[in-house]
Order: sequence, then structure tokens, then C-alpha cells
Amino acid sequence: QVQLVESGGGSVQAGGSLRLSCQASRYTYSTYCLGWFRQAPGKERERVATLYTGDGSTAYADSVKGRFTISQDSAQNMLYLQMKNLKRDDTAMYYCAATLPVSSRFCLQLLRAGSFPYWGQGTQVNVSS
Repeated sequence: QVQLVESGGGSVQAGGSLRLSCQASRYTYSTYCLGWFRQAPGKERERVATLYTGDGSTAYADSVKGRFTISQDSAQNMLYLQMKNLKRDDTAMYYCAATLPVSSRFCLQLLRAGSFPYWGQGTQVNVSS
């Protein structure tokens, strides 16, 4: 299985930027479906962005499209989420997650947290205005 650890969270003013990182516990050659999720208090955990390592394809939630960028450094088993023009509504605990899909199309269509068996511990992002 996969062990994931997030970092890079913190406090930022609205309009600012943060870059989150997710480190895998070990180097692998497997193809993964990787995702960033977020959860605010009292809210459901929602998919923010997804990346399929097989071809680098990505998908984003409408609320972050154009502001957030998901990327990877496969050689270092790292996943990133570059967040720009942050808004107060972006405040949440952010988690990285992984699963093993059969195709890119399958990966990019996964929206439910329950579809991802592997999770990090989360990193808090607080956006103030």
C-alpha cells in the first residue's frame, strides 16, 4: 500500500499563494491516480484536483479551476498543489490521496473520497481577508 504525508499548509491572506506537497513513503514504478481533497469543519470532504501519473492528465473542481495547479515529480514520489489567488472559502484541511485506477478516464472521474484507499494526515490551510 501507499503512505502519504502532506506539508506546506499555513495561513495566508486572501489573494495570496501557497504550495502544498505530498510525499510518498517509498519510490515506486506503479501507475497511480492521485488526488487533493479538502474538508472544512461541518462540510463533506471534496475533490479539489486529480492527476493520473500514467500520462500526466489532470482534472479540477470548478471552484479552483484557473487558480490551482496539480503536478508531480515522479522521480521524488512527490505530488504538489500550487494554489494562487486564495479565497476565504479555500480554508480547509487539505489531504492527498491515492488509488490504482485502470485508466486515465477512470481516474479523472473519481470524485468520492471513498474511492481512494490511501490518505495522508492532512495539512491545514487558513485564508483570511
